[in-house]
Order: sequence, then C-alpha cells, then structure tokens
Amino acid sequence: MAKKYKIILFSILFLLVAAYFYIVFPAWGMPFNKQRHGQLPLTPSWALETWLWEDDVNTAAYVDELLEGYKEHDIPVRTVILDSPWSLRYNDFEVDTELYPEPEKWFKKLQDNGYRVVLWMTPNVNSYSKDTKIKNSEKWYSQAKENGYLLAGDDTTSWWKGKGGYVDYTNPKAVNWWHAMQQKVFDYGIDGWKLDGAATLAWTEVFGIPFFYKKSSEGIITTRKYMDMYYREEYKHGLSQNPEFVTLSRSIDRKSLHPEGFAPFDAAPVNWVGDQKHTWEETETTNTKEAGSDDLVMEGEKGIGMALTHIMQSAELGYNIIGSDIAGFSGNTIPPRLYMRWTQFSTFCGLFMNGGHAERRLWKRTKQELEVIRKFSWLHNELVPYMYHYVVTAHNGGRILQTPLSKGKYQYMFGDDLLVAPIYVDSQNKDVYLPKGKWRYFFNDKETFEGKQKINKDFPLDEFPVFVKEGAIIPMNIERDYSGFGTEENMGKITFVIYPDKENSFDFYHLDKPDVKTTLSYKRTETELIIDIKGSELAHILNIHLSEKPNSISKSGKELQEGIDWFYDTAKQKLNIKTEDSQNCKYIIK
Repeated sequence: MAKKYKIILFSILFLLVAAYFYIVFPAWGMPFNKQRHGQLPLTPSWALETWLWEDDVNTAAYVDELLEGYKEHDIPVRTVILDSPWSLRYNDFEVDTELYPEPEKWFKKLQDNGYRVVLWMTPNVNSYSKDTKIKNSEKWYSQAKENGYLLAGDDTTSWWKGKGGYVDYTNPKAVNWWHAMQQKVFDYGIDGWKLDGAATLAWTEVFGIPFFYKKSSEGIITTRKYMDMYYREEYKHGLSQNPEFVTLSRSIDRKSLHPEGFAPFDAAPVNWVGDQKHTWEETETTNTKEAGSDDLVMEGEKGIGMALTHIMQSAELGYNIIGSDIAGFSGNTIPPRLYMRWTQFSTFCGLFMNGGHAERRLWKRTKQELEVIRKFSWLHNELVPYMYHYVVTAHNGGRILQTPLSKGKYQYMFGDDLLVAPIYVDSQNKDVYLPKGKWRYFFNDKETFEGKQKINKDFPLDEFPVFVKEGAIIPMNIERDYSGFGTEENMGKITFVIYPDKENSFDFYHLDKPDVKTTLSYKRTETELIIDIKGSELAHILNIHLSEKPNSISKSGKELQEGIDWFYDTAKQKLNIKTEDSQNCKYIIK
C-alpha cells in the first residue's frame, strides 16, 4: 500500500513539474510573478481622451469621412487608429499609397487638426500576408532569416494575418533593421503603436504540439520572455522618437490564455481586452457566426459581459488604463441600446475606444444613439483631469483608476469617489449595491442614498448607474453643456465639482506635468465652508453642491458679489463661483 501511494505521489509530482516546464514557466513566467512588472507608466493625457477607429474600409478617405462627420456633429475625437492593413505587407512599415495616398501630407493634416495617430503592428515578418497589396514576401522573409534577424525553430508560424517568422529582439542588428524600417512612419509623426497579440504565438511545434520556447541569438528564449521584450522594446523605442508616445496592448484576453497578463505593466500605458462581438451578456453562449468575425484574434469572445470580466481581471492584476472596443469588435450590426450602454460604461474607463466592425458613422444611426454617445463622449473627456490624478498616483505606487468591488456584479470604483455599476443586459432596471457611506446619483445629484444596502432603480437610456461618494472633489475640464456640469464658458479653467462632507482634499496634477500640482482642500463647520487652494497657480471654477443659498462668500478676505462672482441655482442646489485670478486663495462660504 505504501508503495502504491509513493507511485501516486511521484506521478502527481512528475505531472506538476512537467506542467511547470511545459506551460507555467515558458508561457506565463514564474507563477504570476510580480517581479516581471516594473513601474506603471505616466500615460499622457491625450491618450485618456476619446479614440476612434473602424475595421471595414481602412482607407484615408473613409477616415476623413468619419472625422469630418464627428466634427460636424460635435462629437469629440482625439486619437485615430489605423488598423490592418495599412502597409504594403504586414510590418514592412511602408504605407500602402492606394489606401492612404500622399501619406506625408495626410498625416500632417491630421496632426495640424489636433488628432493623434496610432498604427497597428505585430512582431511578425511574413513570407505570406493574408490581405495586403503584396501578399507573397518569400524573398523579404528569406533575407531576414539569412541575416539572423528572426527567431529560429520551425521555418514559419501561421497566424491570423498570414505566416512567417518573428523579429529577434535579442539581436541588436535585427532590432536596428526593424527600427530603420519604422523610421519613415515615425518621421510622419505617429503617436503610438497598437501592439496586437501575435507574440503569444511565438512557440516551436513538435509533431503539431506547441512548445513555448524559441531559439534566439542569445540561446533558448521562452514565449513569455519574448512577449515582454516585444512590448518593452516597442514602447521604449517609441518614447525615444516621441516623448508622448504610447503603446496600446492587451492586458487580459481570456484569463486562461495569459493569467499573468499580456504586457508587463511598465510597457502598458494603454490597454484593451481583446476582441468581443456586438452582443449583450445573455447571448454570450450562442454559437452563431456573423460576417465580419473572420479576423477575431484567437477566435474572439462574445459580448459586453466578457469585456467587463476582462477589464475587472486586468484591474485586479494591477493594470491602470484599460478599456475595450465600444459595442464590441466584430459582427454585422450593433444593437442601438448596446452601443449606448457600452459607450456609457467606457466613459468610466481609462480607455474610451469607439471602434471595430459595423457602422460607426453615428449620423447614419438613430438620433438617440448620436445624442447619447455625444453626451458621454464629452463627459469622458471632461473627466480627464480626474483620471490623470490616478495616472500619477499609480505611477508613484498608489491607487490605480479602477478597483473592482466585492459586492454587485461587475461593480467597481472609478477612482476614490465614483461607483460604477455597468448595465450588461438589455434592461433599464438594475440592482445596485452601495457600500458604507452616503451616495448621490451622479446624473441627479440631489438624489441621495445611504450605503450598506442594495437599491433598485430605473436608468433611462441617457443616464447610467454611477454614484458619487459624499465628500468627493472631482476636477473636470468642461467645454460643452451636454453633461450638465457646465458650459462653453468653463473652457480654459478646471472646474472642481465638490460634494462637501466634513473635510477632504484632492491633489490636481497639471496635465502632462506630474511634478506640478495644485491642492484643493475644504473643511466644513456648522456655520461655514472653508476652501483652500494651494500650490501651482490654476485657473478654476468651483461647482459646489449646497442645499441652501449662502449668505456671503469671500475670497482671501475680499467679499465676492452675487450675480458677478457667484451664482446659486436653487433648483439644482448648486453654487457656482467663478473669478478671474488663478492665485492661491481661501474661500469662506457662510
């Protein structure tokens, strides 16, 4: 009997060791090792604004049509992604001028109009490319292979855009060759790479069985190490060309594939969670195949529920700026209510990325979709100062932007002060669990709730389940009146939206100047509210929730005039203070 147990124990031990060296170590790294990850990057503020892309036409003319239409309908866009294909063959970095004529002029025009441009790429050097102008690239591939620029092993690897090899990031000559090809588009002024996930397929097959190792110029390299080199090298080189450069990479895309995360934190300024289809959660288990789904990476996954799952898992690991393709990546059509609800959820994510297959010209969709998506696109941009605070705190080892909650399906905190309870089924009625404390409904902040309870509420299509914690200070950059927090008159100043409790403070980090901050603090007594603003000068407006109109307001000892310096809206219970100087000051509100 003892011998039998020894055999069983030995067998289990053997299987564990085999599993470790077969997949755990080479594919995932030492089990979920945090030492793999470095310091979270300082994501530039432009990358927190709204992104737009499409994957049905992929031409300069269509991009221009999209951007002109969004501008005409007053829908903000800061970043444009050019997905595949944009080059003559994959990853030769030569712009296909039939798709994008006169690229130097065209890229400059986008830049002059205030847009940021991100190009798709992978680390593959193809002998055959699936849908580019030049499909057969045997000579190009062979030359790279003969020069030692590719990982060795089996001759070619098949992936969703063709077949070929992988550039060898351990070989300095290969890296120099690779960067030299990229230089032309860097000279056009690009702002980022969309680093698709093909590096996870860098393995060696033996009798059709994948082994997660490859031979490099430095010897055997694991798939996990190669992935880290891919993400780090492309981000590092991009920053050497443009100090505000970003890479858009996967964080979690089905946790069973890479439970440790695709990109290392230090090379992950912006993250998305792979490809989902245009479906609600309740249809995620259906098995229908729609047109437009052929290029789903690793077969893709269905629905908003999967996007939410992966974003929560990414945040739990420690990724900071995360999002998904709004309304999903693939499928024939986008259900209107799904498009609106997914947009609303993405408003309260670090990455707001409106793109993928199906109709993205909102003026060709329903009027309600256009109006709701416009409203929430502007709201997302208004929240950039709030989000940037958590870019800096996360970089310094503190709180990240999104924190999943233990109660309430998919519920999370967006920063310290906003609770988000995403809608993932086609219903306006929803249960929301509110933690301890006092909460206000974000879209009608006169409506208050005590915490430690589950509430049930209807949320019309132009609103979303977001609750603000009593005591919050939320800095906003307001340029329009769609969200109701201000108007175009707020432009050029930071609006601090304040829900006073006993006391609180907030460090406002000046956008893209993380070492420059202004601190707003307040203290409330029975008779007055005192607000202190200290640090770097900041043009500001105060938007304060007060149940009663104040009797008097002073600023650094000077009495402010009602109707000139401050206004009180009785219906909204809002006090608005707007003065011209931006120096450090103390407000006393009685």
